[in-house]
Amino acid sequence: MDASTTMCNFELLMKQYINNISLIVLFFLLSNYAIGQQTVVSTGFVLKESLFDFGKIPQGKPVFHVFDIKNTGKSILQITDVQASCGCTTPVWQREAVQPGGTTQIKVGYNAAEAGNFEKTITVFYGQGETMLITIKGDVWRTPDQPAPSNKSISFLKKLKISQE
Repeated sequence: MDASTTMCNFELLMKQYINNISLIVLFFLLSNYAIGQQTVVSTGFVLKESLFDFGKIPQGKPVFHVFDIKNTGKSILQITDVQASCGCTTPVWQREAVQPGGTTQIKVGYNAAEAGNFEKTITVFYGQGETMLITIKGDVWRTPDQPAPSNKSISFLKKLKISQE
């Protein structure tokens, strides 16, 4: 084998390697895009989102989010139970069965009693003992214990402005 044949083989291997890496990267990007979309459950319902981020919320101010569910299957969907991972999270859902093509909602409340980051899971029980998780998260900022002190400089400037007019 001469040097030019070896170089051609090396270039061919490099092209194949780059093509394989490109396919892997493309697959990774497409799968990450799909994760942000709707979650389809094998029994035939679509949860429009399985994660909701409240962002920054003030301590002591309860927040709520509604998760929408559509029955895309051919049979009735029965949500048998919805349980939160702790008492600070409260799920509310309709107990009626969802007909094929119908929709329902799960309203999840978070009491925001403790300051700091949080991530809570809610388990949805349906069908014959099947489960699915939905998640809420956010950052509770601490509210001041007392009101802000009065600013005497501002009061002085306001009086000064009025007296100059």
